[in-house]
Amino acid sequence: MTKENSPKGFVFKITVIGDGGVGKTSLIKKYTQGSFQKDYIKTLGAQFSKYDEEIEGDNCKLFFWDIAGQDEFNFMRPTFYKGSKAAIIVFSHTDEKSYKRIVTWHDDIKKYTGNLPIVLFGNKIDLVDEKDLDEERVQKIVKDKDFLGYYKTSAKTGNGVFQAFQAIIKNLYQKYKEE
Repeated sequence: MTKENSPKGFVFKITVIGDGGVGKTSLIKKYTQGSFQKDYIKTLGAQFSKYDEEIEGDNCKLFFWDIAGQDEFNFMRPTFYKGSKAAIIVFSHTDEKSYKRIVTWHDDIKKYTGNLPIVLFGNKIDLVDEKDLDEERVQKIVKDKDFLGYYKTSAKTGNGVFQAFQAIIKNLYQKYKEE
């Protein structure tokens, strides 16, 4: 295999943010390990998960930075955001407060990282009746803040999780493949 034909390698840091208890850690574990833990364990500061994925023959090393959502960790966030290639903002369909803070999270990460692709995950879809959801208000935020996309997810059932993570990963791959 000549050098021009050899597979490339990519390293992507993807920051996952949102209020505490919305399911950030559970979503990452569902995607990277296929598992779900029903007991809530608060993330302290940040934790990261490494996951290797092959896309079109190229190796992609994904580092998911799971940032604690509680306010007491606000001072650490700018440091954790550094080097992010993309972000995922998670809110819970069972927690109106987490929905109302989407814009706050969006503006916070943009302030420290500039223009990076951001996907919105509406988690815990298994705990609500979808016909009761106000899709228009979510789509307004997605449009106003120029999110790459919005995905309804359930870390418990796995509904939407693979598609949601793939959206951001494939976006990054296409963007950096062309460089």
